[in-house]
Amino acid sequence: MENPADGKKSQDGARPRAHQTASLKQVAQHLGLNPATVSVVLNDVPGRSIPQATRDRIKAAAKAMNYQPNLLARSLRSRRTLTIGILVPELGEGYHTQVMSGIGDQLIQAGYFYFTAHHRHKQNLIEDYTRMLISRGAQGLIAIDTHLEHPISVPTVAVPGHQHIEGVTNVLLDHARAAELALGHLYDLGHRQIAFMHGQPFSADSNERWSHLIAVAKRMGLEIKPELVATLDRDMTSPELGFSVIQKLLAAKKPFTAIIAFNDISAIGAIRTLRDFNLRVPEDVSVMGFDDIKAAAFALPRLTTIRQPLEEIGRIATQSLLNRIHKTVPPRDEIIVEPKLVIRESTGPARS
Repeated sequence: MENPADGKKSQDGARPRAHQTASLKQVAQHLGLNPATVSVVLNDVPGRSIPQATRDRIKAAAKAMNYQPNLLARSLRSRRTLTIGILVPELGEGYHTQVMSGIGDQLIQAGYFYFTAHHRHKQNLIEDYTRMLISRGAQGLIAIDTHLEHPISVPTVAVPGHQHIEGVTNVLLDHARAAELALGHLYDLGHRQIAFMHGQPFSADSNERWSHLIAVAKRMGLEIKPELVATLDRDMTSPELGFSVIQKLLAAKKPFTAIIAFNDISAIGAIRTLRDFNLRVPEDVSVMGFDDIKAAAFALPRLTTIRQPLEEIGRIATQSLLNRIHKTVPPRDEIIVEPKLVIRESTGPARS
């Protein structure tokens, strides 16, 4: 039998050149083995008793002959594409990117590939992209900050998810605890005049986070004044998000000593606005962020924030989806993740 690397012809004709790929049948004929045996080895099919020496010969020949498996044909036979679809509003820096980083790491470990579609919170695109991802073989979906309205035909995980939909696992932060940490920290520093940013109506966490802030403030005896509530309405992921709304608050000349921003990006924009109005952070106004994105630790001043373990949330969501796909454990409707207060430089005692 010829050496698979000697460049001679195989039994079915010319051996593929270096830049060409060999089929499984060519590898089998080259080695004088049954194609089924070669398939078992190259596809790592468990439970077959094949001598290790034979396995080594097959893998060496496949490498030398540049064998490439036909993944499409394999997936059609097994109905397993090893592909996941990800729905996300946008692909900019911040929350979504860090969640996706955790998802990508977990899928790599599991041997899965993924497609990403960003929809800018447009419901018609969410519906269209869901159908397109499934039609292209996605075995499951992960929806990040995406409003789902009905059950999906494949296993699905929503991050964060607040709608109770059959077949969907919701992964979300404990927002009640997050509100306690944020307001408790500012209260302990003496802040009673606090301005708030209410998230955009299309953001999945907006209403949940706001309702818990209201509840915790009421328990603590803190008044949330309507004139100190700035509602975000722009679909962007740059600090400009918080810049304009704090400008309006300052122009109204209503006194406040602290700001609870909707997220870190808007908090960084708020700090820039305060400085433009010659207000120091935290000496004149304290600023509290939310999420603990990577940029929070490098802002000036470094941002005090409520940490969501974003990459870990991505990994949790991915493992939950794989569990649903493979039915390895009973599916869960909801997974709650704990927040953490990260105290840095942007908060300090309330000015007298």
